[in-house]
Amino acid sequence: MPASSDAHPDPTPATPAPPPPTPSDTDTTTTDTAPGADSHADADARPYRGGDPYADYRGSEFPFAALVDLADRRLGGGVVAANDEFFAERENLLLPGPATFDPRAFGHKGKVMDGWETRRRRGTGADHPFPADGDHDWALLRLGVPGVVHGVVVDTAHFRGNYPQRVSVEAAAVPGTPSARELLSDAVRWEPLVPPTPVRGHAANGFAVDAERRFTHLRLCQYPDGGIARLRVHGTVVPDPEWLGLLGTFDLASVVHGGAVEDASDRFYSPPTNIIRPDLARQMDDGWENRRRRERGSHDWVRFRLAGHGEIRALEIDTAYLKGNAAGWAAVYGCDATAADPADEASWYEILPRTALRPDSPHRFRLAAPATATHLRLDVYPDGGIARLRAHGALTATGQARLVERYAALTD
Repeated sequence: MPASSDAHPDPTPATPAPPPPTPSDTDTTTTDTAPGADSHADADARPYRGGDPYADYRGSEFPFAALVDLADRRLGGGVVAANDEFFAERENLLLPGPATFDPRAFGHKGKVMDGWETRRRRGTGADHPFPADGDHDWALLRLGVPGVVHGVVVDTAHFRGNYPQRVSVEAAAVPGTPSARELLSDAVRWEPLVPPTPVRGHAANGFAVDAERRFTHLRLCQYPDGGIARLRVHGTVVPDPEWLGLLGTFDLASVVHGGAVEDASDRFYSPPTNIIRPDLARQMDDGWENRRRRERGSHDWVRFRLAGHGEIRALEIDTAYLKGNAAGWAAVYGCDATAADPADEASWYEILPRTALRPDSPHRFRLAAPATATHLRLDVYPDGGIARLRAHGALTATGQARLVERYAALTD
């Protein structure tokens, strides 16, 4: 993302193309023009010829991509195991940010790629040089925050002629911290989210998912082999109510506890979801920064849904690394959706009055009395960045009961 609030927004991916048609296993058959011809040349990207490697990247916008990435490494996601990572390590799949490409980077095993890349599979002999139809490579992933998956993006950036022919994604719900051996045992039930489906090279391949269940782990397969740069798993967090009950007081707005961004006035430089991440900001674009507002009498805002019906006792607003572009003032409002409609402006009440903020600084506010709410709205005046917002408190009996009910409905 830009390092300055006056910079242009990140140009990557450049020149977005229309999303690929929805493929199926039946649309991969074409007629070869010559023995050994590539029957999937239409999915290939052109070889890299120099210049911006993202200039011909086939990007797409997916509605579900506004949701939190459940597999985000910064939220605790991890690649537990892979059957092969000869050319490029499996851990690259979950790295934040777009994949990079250095045309001059070569190592002892070949081209250094920013992604997960396996060796080329072979058949049984000279008479059958190609791998069997079902042959594939796999990687096991632990979601950083368990939840309901609404969509996945299999990004093959910079894998132009060495991307997989097809991919599939399966999910499972396994308690605790299982090992790779435990995940591969017959005791684990894997549910298909994306069946084996053709993908394009050097492209964002997005798949909407309709599976109303809470998952903890994924299995990504590529057929028969190849490279994948990044995997993004977008969805809604479903925390364990027993764990939250043990914690007692916690950050009701945090994404790891089920908090979510419902809407925002501006997403120009960086996403507002950053505000409710559990870690501390490490640089300016780790928070939320909007563009410069010029219309007098207006301001920017973010609306959050809390982990549940709760009582807020203290607030934190952090402007870390935002120095010449921090918000000047902030106010916080609450709404109790169990008794009022958040769409009605009159339903919102003041929790923190408009308060001056200092750049690159933490701000802590103890509330005079607990504020009961299901939603929060952070208003910033007139514009500017916020690194983190914390809403410390506890679930009410109503909030705990509803979370227990939802958790039970989404688990076995």
